[in-house]
Amino acid sequence: MRYISTRGGIDPISFSEAVMMGLARDGGLILPERLPAVDENTLDGWQNLAYQYLAVEILQLFIDDLDRRTLEGLVEDSYASFRHPQVTPLRQVDDLYILELFHGPTLAFKDVALLLLGNLFAHQLEQSDSFMNIIGATSGDTGSAAIHGVRGKKRIHIFILHPHNRTSPIQALQMTTVLDDNVFNIAVRGTFDDAQAVVKTLFNDLEFRDRYRLGAINSINWARVLAQVVYYVYSFLRLRRRGTTEVDFAVPTGNFGDIFAGYVARRLLPAGCIGKLILATNANDILSRFVSQGVYATTGEVTPTWSPSMDIQIASNFERYLYYLRDGDGARVREDMERFAATGRLDLTDLADRVQEEFSAVRVSEEETLETIGTFARRYGYLLDPHTAVGVRAARQLRSGRPVICLATAHPAKFGEAVLRATGREVELPPALAKLEAMETRCTFLDPDPGQIKEFIRQHALTSHD
Repeated sequence: MRYISTRGGIDPISFSEAVMMGLARDGGLILPERLPAVDENTLDGWQNLAYQYLAVEILQLFIDDLDRRTLEGLVEDSYASFRHPQVTPLRQVDDLYILELFHGPTLAFKDVALLLLGNLFAHQLEQSDSFMNIIGATSGDTGSAAIHGVRGKKRIHIFILHPHNRTSPIQALQMTTVLDDNVFNIAVRGTFDDAQAVVKTLFNDLEFRDRYRLGAINSINWARVLAQVVYYVYSFLRLRRRGTTEVDFAVPTGNFGDIFAGYVARRLLPAGCIGKLILATNANDILSRFVSQGVYATTGEVTPTWSPSMDIQIASNFERYLYYLRDGDGARVREDMERFAATGRLDLTDLADRVQEEFSAVRVSEEETLETIGTFARRYGYLLDPHTAVGVRAARQLRSGRPVICLATAHPAKFGEAVLRATGREVELPPALAKLEAMETRCTFLDPDPGQIKEFIRQHALTSHD
């Protein structure tokens, strides 16, 4: 399996090269040359596999430069710290299925991908006797999961940018209480989009990128998307055992990475297994407007919400989906993205019918989010975090009659203020979160200025693996 750029400007590379490259050197995002597909006989063989074994089977469809034994070891190490034996258990709550993705060490779905990515990085660096400096932006959960995945690793320094005062307090503490020598937290005076723009600027400075051997942990890194494909297939197979042949998925999303993994899973499985991908946004609704209206356009300021990890105006992974909408025409994608960068708008109404065959979408208000948390707590004794509540509300509103699997992206204790407002009750903190407030923190405050952040990286970057 070889990998290419959405913008068509790089020669095909291996999976391992794609992981280490992160953002393609032409500014595009990396994708496989072709998306594999499996048949019903393959699903029969996968039907009763444990999560880790299924992960190896799916990853091997996309990876041909790591031997199976190595891949098995990386997968086993990555999920050994999850608190549930099924890794991503599926629970039925009333007439919906909740896919719990928060049983990893930082209590968020990002653990599923980022622990594996950290181990992939460490393996590749060991093989090549090299080092790297990871830089990433986070709207909340990516940062803590990435930090957990690489903390203490000798060949890696990690620099995480988060928007100051725009994550939940616990999300910030999960990052800033990690004091390992290889971890650097930067609180950016701005939004997630500001932080993400800085990261992309640094990656597009090829001289700086090469000198400091930058690595990407945001969902611009293909390995993150690939790891997330597994839980779509796993949860579908859980219902297939019961005779279900077709499901919908409801996905709260801001950056389009998680739901794009669902799109890849939809292409991987036989036709009809996944019906619709229900895309749920909060007030920052660039993606739901795109699905509903066919226009991908920013509206100006990011609106702070109860679901801060989705407070995003520009969805990085949208470019990957655009590549398929443009039938693999990298030159056309480049033109589209250059136009969007210049104007903040792409009119894709001529492709709206294709989009709406695969996606449905809705914007969920703050009032609806809190109401959904409160209703589920009272009626079913089940607590939703606000991001999951956005997806559940969308599922209730847009369901088609097929079973719906709702992705639960974070433990509700990470967003205790929203849960308290919705239910009148404080969430009992798991031990891993309860101890955070008493811990020492370390963080640097900077403007979202590429020059400032480059200088900080120069001062603290790893320059050898010794």
